[in-house]
Amino acid sequence: MVQDVVEALVVRNYEILQEHRPRMLLPTIPPDLLLPMEHSRGHLPETVSPDRFLSMIRILLAEDQQLLRGALASLIDLEGDLEVVAEVERGDEVLTAAIAACPDVAILDIQMCGMSGLDAARTLSQELPGCRILILTTFGRPGYLQQAMEAGVSGFLLKDSRVDELANAIRRITRGERVIDMGLAASALSSGNSPLTPREEDVLEQARTGATVAEMADATYLSPGTVRNYLSSAMTKLGARTRTEAARIADEKGWLRPT
Repeated sequence: MVQDVVEALVVRNYEILQEHRPRMLLPTIPPDLLLPMEHSRGHLPETVSPDRFLSMIRILLAEDQQLLRGALASLIDLEGDLEVVAEVERGDEVLTAAIAACPDVAILDIQMCGMSGLDAARTLSQELPGCRILILTTFGRPGYLQQAMEAGVSGFLLKDSRVDELANAIRRITRGERVIDMGLAASALSSGNSPLTPREEDVLEQARTGATVAEMADATYLSPGTVRNYLSSAMTKLGARTRTEAARIADEKGWLRPT
């Protein structure tokens, strides 16, 4: 998607430069393509309806990578009916920004500092149910899709989606539709639901960091013996030989909370 964004911006910027060059430097432009003089005095062409500006879709963009966030915002703003009204780089900034900007759609990455995009989506759905949520992420994990649906998300796309797919998805979810990456949806159906209990997920999340049993016990407020029992149960369910392998399998499936 980053390459698509850059290419689209280069093309559009060239078009804008051509549109605003002096007429004397563009003798080959047909006269009927130039605005009449009254339009240069602030009048809109008759083909442009004032209602168009009332139907703008307001967008909040939450993405921790500054370069990608800026490129996406610039590209979205090139669409005639889409407007980025707020940008944040942290998950724990989403709700505050949404309350202030009143967006129609919030586009959220999954892995962000402060709070994951999935947790931010849950909070946003509860506090601002009128705001549609679209997850845009690199991580096409079936478990993440399931968590997103449970959080009230309306759309889930991968960052390698085409730019026009993103723009159309934004429009569709504002109409009440649900937009899901088809490949990921098929993968989620074949993977099934997580077999892990919440406590097994808790200890595997600790195992993912390389924590010892004693450290896991402290973090989860469990006894070391109970932690070992949960680890053993999770390993059996996932067919793993070690707790590290079990944590890796669960993480790749998207059954653990994003880091």
